[in-house]
This record gives sequence, C-alpha cells and structure tokens, in this order.
Amino acid sequence: MSHLTTVLAAAETHVELPIPAWAFGAIAAAVFLVLLIVGWSYKDVANRHGHRAAPDAASHAGAPGATHHGTGHPTQGH
Repeated sequence: MSHLTTVLAAAETHVELPIPAWAFGAIAAAVFLVLLIVGWSYKDVANRHGHRAAPDAASHAGAPGATHHGTGHPTQGH
C-alpha cells in the first residue's frame, strides 16, 4: 500500500479553481432560492382554479360515504 501512496503523492498536482471557493456556495444558494420561488408560486393553485372542478365536485358529493373535508373519514365500525 505504501508504494501506491507514494505514486499518488508524486502524481498529485495543484489545480486552480475557476472562481473563488465561496462563489460555489453562493451559486448553489441562488439556485435553491430560485427553485423555492418557483415552488412557492404553485402554492394553493388548486384552490385558485376551483371553479373548473366545481361540476365534478358536485357530482361526487352525493357518493356513498362522502363527507366534507373538514369532518374527516367516516368510521367503518372497526
């Protein structure tokens, strides 16, 4: 193993980074911030377009066992 370590140490070269090290973190933070904004823009999108789903929702409201979303699921006697 010592021969392999010696060869690797001899072959090691110093590579200059194209930008400062802190800039990699800043770029990553900016990318995640953009992704956060894009994801946040879809928040509550289903409720904003409720008028399109209203006819389907009305037909499903009379289904057996259907309850209002705030009341939870009905118990089946388990």
